[in-house]
Amino acid sequence: MEIYYEVVGQGYPIVCLHGNGEDHHIFDQLVTILSQDYQLILIDSRYHGQSIHQGELSYHQMMKDVMNVIQELNIQEYDVIGFSDGGIVGLLVASQSDLINDLIISGANIEPRGLKDYVYYLMKAAYIIKKDPKIKLMLDQPHINHYTLQKIKARTLVLAGSKDMIKESHTIEIAHNISGSKLLILPKEDHSSYVINSTKLAPIILSFVK
Repeated sequence: MEIYYEVVGQGYPIVCLHGNGEDHHIFDQLVTILSQDYQLILIDSRYHGQSIHQGELSYHQMMKDVMNVIQELNIQEYDVIGFSDGGIVGLLVASQSDLINDLIISGANIEPRGLKDYVYYLMKAAYIIKKDPKIKLMLDQPHINHYTLQKIKARTLVLAGSKDMIKESHTIEIAHNISGSKLLILPKEDHSSYVINSTKLAPIILSFVK
């Protein structure tokens, strides 16, 4: 198995996609709540967690990996929760697939310019020191145009924290280009404070998918 995933709970399937440098365990606390009513498919992205650390490192390849897992599980319809890099992948999958009913993305960007300037330059410095290809991924990608966003048919909720490392104007741009999407900026939250090892997303998700 090249791409590692776990299936937890029973019910309507929700695919959970983590961010850069993480694995599916960032959703552990969220899973304890959602798995009571839903089936969670928790995927480790390529070069992360227990998935293969070989091959192309790109958001488009991660998109293909997710779609391959869905095909392997023979899932006919599902929802997606994507955080940060996982949100980027979620946007790409939703632009290519009509099987997604509800898409919830948080802290995603469609261009490196969507990062706040100081964050971009901090990442650039970190890459010079560490030479981590996962950091380079965020410096060079993604490049998702408005036409791609406009292809998304899923009901979409676009989330970000008021103190996010993604520019608020960029988050608004994403929501504006997805037909019928809902935008929610969470006050006092940063990029990951309401996602990683947190249950804060649970009531938001449950309210939206119902």
